[in-house]
Amino acid sequence: MISKNKFRTLIVLLVVCSSFAAMAQDDNASDDEPESQVMEKKGFHFGFFVGPYWANKYTANLYSGYGLDVNGNYNEFTNSLIYNKIVLEYGGGYGQLDQIAQALGVDPSNAGGANTWHFGPNDMPQNMHYTINFLVGLNARYSVDKKSAIILNVNASKLKVAGNFSIETDVNVNQNQVSGSQYVNTFDIIGGEQRMMFQFGFNRILGNNPRLNFFLEGGLNATLAKFDKNRIVIKSLNIDLTTAYVAPNSGGIAYPIYFPKHIGIGFGAFASAGFNITMSPKWTIQLLYSPTYDKINIGPLPAYKLQHAAGVRCYYNF
Repeated sequence: MISKNKFRTLIVLLVVCSSFAAMAQDDNASDDEPESQVMEKKGFHFGFFVGPYWANKYTANLYSGYGLDVNGNYNEFTNSLIYNKIVLEYGGGYGQLDQIAQALGVDPSNAGGANTWHFGPNDMPQNMHYTINFLVGLNARYSVDKKSAIILNVNASKLKVAGNFSIETDVNVNQNQVSGSQYVNTFDIIGGEQRMMFQFGFNRILGNNPRLNFFLEGGLNATLAKFDKNRIVIKSLNIDLTTAYVAPNSGGIAYPIYFPKHIGIGFGAFASAGFNITMSPKWTIQLLYSPTYDKINIGPLPAYKLQHAAGVRCYYNF
């Protein structure tokens, strides 16, 4: 769900854009030019885009806490990032302090003993998905005539990934369901990702109304994606899954966890449809829906999937 702060930001941007367009209309309207003749002009137009972005959940599993092995495949449970963090590093492994038990408020045990708390394969993260995020960008076009334009868009978004995992305890520490003789307590796993989209294509306005017309556009899309962060939250513990763990008395040798910096670029196509509103000879507003069919080239087995965006675009016509 879009937060109230983000919604307010979108409303403010829309109001500001509309205000600029209204002022430009007053400043540029000519007394000897009938209103019906106010059309778009040939030349360069620059502006910005803002709107919600719905990312396909296919790549969300990259943030599920398994991590990748040296071959780029998902780890098994006992080699996973989340197992090594919960059980070995924070859970009393190698005779260390059991911080998991402390956070849960249960008696400590050795590496998650079943008498106090337990973390097993069935407790691994579930329901990994991207939340609704905002897409913002700078857009430009060159109008070859009053209805056709070549477009170049650069849009970006900081994505959030959400899911949950569980830890079983002999007391109810999180007011959740009972599994056998133990309580299943759920906690959050969080991810972050950055995306930047480069789009090059063609825009066509349909209709002859001087103010409001339907438009279509499409072209090539390139998406640069970067893994940003991955962490889990257990009560007061906020644990970064991406940091290397050095076991005690290991001579400074890092525990064998492979976690590369995931970054890649994938190619595809985009299309947009919506309404073109000519506010004045200088300002144009477009309301649009814009899906992309592209490959997010991070994680194992990247595949072409459909992403969705919608929003408002404001152009200033030079």
